[in-house]
Amino acid sequence: MKLAVEFPSVFLRQGPAAITTLAQGVERLGYHQIDMFDHVTMAHPMEGRRDGPYPATMPILEALTTLGYLAAVTERVGLGTEVLVLPQRQPTLVAKQVATIDILSGGRVRLGVGAGWQQGEYESLSVPFDERGRRMDECLDLLRAYWSEPSVTFHGRHYTVAAMAMEPKPRPGSAGPPIWMGGSAEPMLRRIGERGDGWLAGAGETPESAETRRDTIRRAAEGAGRDPTSIGLQIALGDPSDVDAVRRRAARFAGLGFAWAAVNMTALYQKGCRTIDSQLDALAEIRDQLQSELG
Repeated sequence: MKLAVEFPSVFLRQGPAAITTLAQGVERLGYHQIDMFDHVTMAHPMEGRRDGPYPATMPILEALTTLGYLAAVTERVGLGTEVLVLPQRQPTLVAKQVATIDILSGGRVRLGVGAGWQQGEYESLSVPFDERGRRMDECLDLLRAYWSEPSVTFHGRHYTVAAMAMEPKPRPGSAGPPIWMGGSAEPMLRRIGERGDGWLAGAGETPESAETRRDTIRRAAEGAGRDPTSIGLQIALGDPSDVDAVRRRAARFAGLGFAWAAVNMTALYQKGCRTIDSQLDALAEIRDQLQSELG
């Protein structure tokens, strides 16, 4: 089982050097992927608003800018997002940013995208929240077009492009970085099966719910004429402070065909790992436990 981390922007409180040291430590421990989660803005509590997982004032580094920085201070580890709220961003610009990071990192990018949950964030970016599903599909079309076609013409409901070029392309000879998707709603699961490269399953998934949703993805893939086994599966491992529970959870999901697992380093911070050494010690213990269990 390959291991990813959701990288803790909160360590910016210790200065930019802490971000470098922590990322290099993750790579040194043999983790396969560093992912950045994405919030451009966070809403303060207000009546009628959904509460977020983090305080509104917690520092959250911009995901793509940070990946560009991490590309320069690491050598081998994969770089990605878990997940980029794609429909609230301008897709032509995202295509350019991701292609640039992919080129400068030597082809290490895996783009994780989702529709998001925070209405206030959409509103702060002047994007209608209730259009996010339709915008998602058009954004995906545009990313792939810009990464593979010499001239892009696109006429959608939300985006229009006429005979435009974007160079350089990422990963010459390919369709661009793999696009994995997060979410559990049925439209998103069908979207993953029809056009995604993988599913980023959340910490709230049980083995039973994940198996049902995995099967939905696979049926959608078969209906689209795709090989369902080609779609990757990653599970968030939940509370990382309980290593035994993490090990058991990883084993259960490995049995369901999940070849990737993700450790939430921000949750480690919330559980008391507030130094670089304590974070890396915890990651080393999780890695050792999983290698012992799963190889």
